Amino acid sequence: MSIAEKLPSILIANRGEIACRVIRTARRLSLRTIAVYSDADAEALFVQMADEAYRIGPAPARESYLDAAKILAVAKESGAACIHPGYGFLSENADFAEACAQAGIVFVGPPASAIRAMGLKDAAKALVEKANVPVVPGYHGAEQGVDFLAREAQRIGYPVLIKAVAGGGGKGMKKVDRAEDFADALTSAQREGQSAFGDGRVLVEKYVLSPRHVEIQVFGDSHGNVVHLFERDCSLQRRHQKVIEEAPAPGMTADVRAAMGKAATEAAKAVGYVGAGTVEFIADGRDGLRADRFYFMEMNTRLQVEHPVTEAITGLDLVELQLKVAAGEPLDFSQAEVTATGHAVEARLYAEDPEKGFLPSTGKLWALQFPVAEGIRIDTGVEAGDTVTPFYDPMIAKIIAHGATRDEALDRLGAALGETVVAGPRTNLAFLKKLTEAKGFREGPFDTGFIERNSAALGAQPQPLDAAAVAAAALQLEEERELACVLQAAERVDGEARSPWLVADAFSLMPRPALGLPLLVDGERVEARIEWHEAGARVSLPGHEIDEGEHEISLAEGEHGTWLALHRGRQTSVALFDPFSVDLDAAAGSGGVIKAPMHGKLIALFVAAGDAVVKGQRLAIVEAMKMEHVLTAPRDGTVSEIGAAPGAQVAEGAKVVVLGE
Repeated sequence: MSIAEKLPSILIANRGEIACRVIRTARRLSLRTIAVYSDADAEALFVQMADEAYRIGPAPARESYLDAAKILAVAKESGAACIHPGYGFLSENADFAEACAQAGIVFVGPPASAIRAMGLKDAAKALVEKANVPVVPGYHGAEQGVDFLAREAQRIGYPVLIKAVAGGGGKGMKKVDRAEDFADALTSAQREGQSAFGDGRVLVEKYVLSPRHVEIQVFGDSHGNVVHLFERDCSLQRRHQKVIEEAPAPGMTADVRAAMGKAATEAAKAVGYVGAGTVEFIADGRDGLRADRFYFMEMNTRLQVEHPVTEAITGLDLVELQLKVAAGEPLDFSQAEVTATGHAVEARLYAEDPEKGFLPSTGKLWALQFPVAEGIRIDTGVEAGDTVTPFYDPMIAKIIAHGATRDEALDRLGAALGETVVAGPRTNLAFLKKLTEAKGFREGPFDTGFIERNSAALGAQPQPLDAAAVAAAALQLEEERELACVLQAAERVDGEARSPWLVADAFSLMPRPALGLPLLVDGERVEARIEWHEAGARVSLPGHEIDEGEHEISLAEGEHGTWLALHRGRQTSVALFDPFSVDLDAAAGSGGVIKAPMHGKLIALFVAAGDAVVKGQRLAIVEAMKMEHVLTAPRDGTVSEIGAAPGAQVAEGAKVVVLGE
């Protein structure tokens, strides 16, 4: 029997690009596809792609995508034969997997027992130790007292990592370098763990020096077969979140691959693993990858975001393999038959602002274009006109490049990033492009601290005004202004559409005078000057040199008369300056208005009106996309106003705290 005969319909209990990814394979296998969506995703691409779609609640994930009862109710109503959980949300929820089985619906993933065994980092480490898999030294016990854990950290030796036991994706993970910072980091890790996973417990581990993050893709079937599909290197990270992943791992040798592969498959066998899973290791990279210097970190009991690089080098469709295994079929290949060809690299394109500490960015995608090129694959769940909301992960797309060699794959990835156009939310596009070109990454060696050490060179800090981008937008704004003058004049001249006396007509008895154009550039006042010559109009910006290089500048029309200029992956917002829409708080110039840096939830407020504060003191914490962002005092002062209460949703730019003198 075919998969479609065994599992004729599939419900995807997820959203965005992974929902689109699963639907594509399910369609090819002739499965009926069923989507579930929140109010925020009613018009989303994955909803349009599915054969059927059902609303499951409001935008917040806990009221929609994390509501197992609602999803199971839709599965029963729609007659779904199986449920694919994607990654995140309910993908590693053992209770959900168990509830699917009890409802007679196949869960496309491992059995609940395997999820439980590997779901908590402390228990998983104890389990794999029994299977002779090396683990990082640390405290993995049940005691959670602040003083006790602080003593354990001292015993282990700084630097240490605090990790949420139910964590993943960098959430609930904090590196601590000094004993005096431990308590605050612990509180933050516990709060993030509780928010993201419903479990605030943590473990404390030794921070491995020059760490390389290498993971092994494993696959098991219900007939006792377990194989690995080689490794992926995920060492390019920011705040413990993967940025670029590749396969195979640079510097990997046959003996280290064999040792890691054996450890990974043994860990999977120890829990009776079935389906796709990833065993993650941290390696001490000071002397390159060695068979005696890697340690088990965790096992992700689901498909990984970076699975396309494994697909690229092996030629396998991992979602198809998941469905085959879920249908009860055995793996139809042995370990010896798994081969790899070439090199693959994946970059995660996010709606975030590297120049402002990678704060999440939201808003409408006014333009979105990806290249079509040899060796390039684009996985996305959005299209032009969609909106990036504050409710979910801000990923826009994954850009995957495959080549015969690592250099060719990276060259193709860099070229694809250079041809990608995104207008609306700020993105990490320019940052990713610089990463692909960074000498330290291209030539190695590199580790998980590479981005942090090279953040300035990679553009992850405030950048100078892009004068070329401003000039291009200024010309566009002037053309619009002239066209508006033509149209207004046409209405006044008895229906005549043109007049020889209009400046915009290009007919003039005198040379055209230079024009001063007041602009608002990324919220700041900038003066532009336009002069007309025989060769055309030229723009100058007093105090700024315009780089007239070969890099193309794309323009996308935004809202309220704003043009978004895209140049070398950066976005510059340009509009005509309106003196009647001045931010009075900013104009006051006191530096005492502390605003929300992005849309999110105010989860903590540490001060009240009348409190005296000092520069750098923590004032509040805003959470967005399950990550915390601390607001601090820009100067000494006294709190004169509180703009929002804990628990409230705050918009980007909303006042949170106001300081007086």
